[in-house]
Amino acid sequence: MIVETPEAFLAAAGGLSPEPWGPATARAALLVAPDGFRLAEESERDNRYMAHGALVSEERALAEHRRLADALRESLPVRVFPGAAEMPDAVFPNNVFATAPGRVVVGRMRHGVRRREAERADVRDYLRARNGSELVDLAARHDLVAELTGPLVIDRLRGIGYCGLTERCDRAGAAAMHEAFGLRLTFVFELAAGEYHTNVFMAVLAGRACVLHEGSFADPRVPAAIAEIYGNAAIRLSDAEKAAFAGNCIALSDSEVWMSARAAAALRGESRAALAAAGFRVRSVPLDEIEKAGGSLRCCVCEIY
Repeated sequence: MIVETPEAFLAAAGGLSPEPWGPATARAALLVAPDGFRLAEESERDNRYMAHGALVSEERALAEHRRLADALRESLPVRVFPGAAEMPDAVFPNNVFATAPGRVVVGRMRHGVRRREAERADVRDYLRARNGSELVDLAARHDLVAELTGPLVIDRLRGIGYCGLTERCDRAGAAAMHEAFGLRLTFVFELAAGEYHTNVFMAVLAGRACVLHEGSFADPRVPAAIAEIYGNAAIRLSDAEKAAFAGNCIALSDSEVWMSARAAAALRGESRAALAAAGFRVRSVPLDEIEKAGGSLRCCVCEIY
């Protein structure tokens, strides 16, 4: 079921089966190294989180990424693929590749520079070998835009998708992703002007908690309805926390939430306490150089379920 109003969402969510839809956290992760790291000119058109015009260092980005991969291996197996200079955004593979049990999904990207990533046979073959032979190739479609778990935040335990509409995801893309992931329910809504991906300011953590920035939704009733699902474990981010990418976090186990060092440093005491109350320890690594490209830790992680 796909719904577009808070009232319809709450009614539909209340009728979902209490049985888990799937595993709450991933069993492995795929990363792509920032080889040839630079800012992608096409992406700068609609990603205001990029450090426009800034000088960037491939050496520093690669060092950060190696530390990230090594740290994440403490939580789950990690496979790192090389990047390429002609694919400067490839360090953020979660927008292009995603999985559900027994299924691989490839996104339809807005910009041509990112569509090249979707054509990577090595990544496709690896994910299909790990996750079963079924491939849902949205990249082959020309009637939609669907940048996967950038605009679509998934509660994997409940089978609920939270999908923000922008230039990076239209209604046809939202419907295609709902079907591709086999979700029970998808809540489609508009984001505030200037936002491009829902996962920049919202995350569902192992089905137990949700972090979100209320001002990043066009309609304030939307985050209120989402927060109602998670009760006391709905953590509302301040403007400063959101600006530091605290919403671009991810639970890769039942007890740890990962975010960049910048995001962790920005957490207010009440936010950190709420995460602890929900059973999560904050883990972080420095990603200052990579964040200049307009994404943070969660964007770097393609989850394998």
